[in-house]
Amino acid sequence: MKKISILLVAIVSLAMFSCKKEETKVEETTVETKTEAHKIVSLNGAVTEIVAALGHEKEIIGVDVTSTFPETIKTTAKDLGHVRTISIESIIALKPTVILATEKDMSPELAEKIKGAGIEAHIFKQDFTPEGSKKLIADVAGVLKHADFKALTDKIDADLAKVQPIAKAPKVLFIYARGAGTLMVAGTKTPIEKTIALAGGQNAITEFEDYKPLTPESLIKGNPDVILLFTSGLESLGGVDGLLKIQGVSQTNAGKNKKVIALDGALISGFGPRVGEGAAALNAELIKAAK
Repeated sequence: MKKISILLVAIVSLAMFSCKKEETKVEETTVETKTEAHKIVSLNGAVTEIVAALGHEKEIIGVDVTSTFPETIKTTAKDLGHVRTISIESIIALKPTVILATEKDMSPELAEKIKGAGIEAHIFKQDFTPEGSKKLIADVAGVLKHADFKALTDKIDADLAKVQPIAKAPKVLFIYARGAGTLMVAGTKTPIEKTIALAGGQNAITEFEDYKPLTPESLIKGNPDVILLFTSGLESLGGVDGLLKIQGVSQTNAGKNKKVIALDGALISGFGPRVGEGAAALNAELIKAAK
């Protein structure tokens, strides 16, 4: 009987020792399978914002010229220029592990070269609506294997809820300016037209799609209540006084009443995580202008 007891103790001890040994092995395996950080080249401002908002900003090594937010990205990632003129060689030189971009501005040639480079690449379709922004967030999060992105999509809804109704939708003319020598106005089917609508306004130009050069005739015909520019655009003209010197501007209702709004370009045209914030900011300015 005593021999049997000793044998049982030995068996139990051996089993306990084996379990402890197995536990140690499991712990060691967990440490060894640590995931490696991405090296990301982002060729779209909204995508860059999403990657940063998800907590992966430090993994971004290269961006396009539209990637201006967060502001720290300007010092931490290489600016590769405009996506239409970026060379595949400048991208490859950064040795990225993944390239993220959108269809809208990507030239077919660059898209083909990216595919041929053998680097993991994801070119997303961007729809310029709040729902489209949410889908883009989900798509980018999926590539980064980042499951928790609900806070970003919830923020869009919370920001849009701040938009106040405007009794009579003001006619808003958006002017893209890079100095007095480069002046374009936004027609229909542009991201800025969508933001104007979200903010409670209406686009002053309805005769054409996309952007066309500004003319005194189009200004007078559109006769906007408000003129909207990017902050950088208004600065390039020398402020409101410089804008009023452009032929035709002073003859519009907006020009006569000096109803000019300037907001950050990425905020009101990017359609990333701040799409609701941009609409709410423009809405607040339109309400002020109506007083």
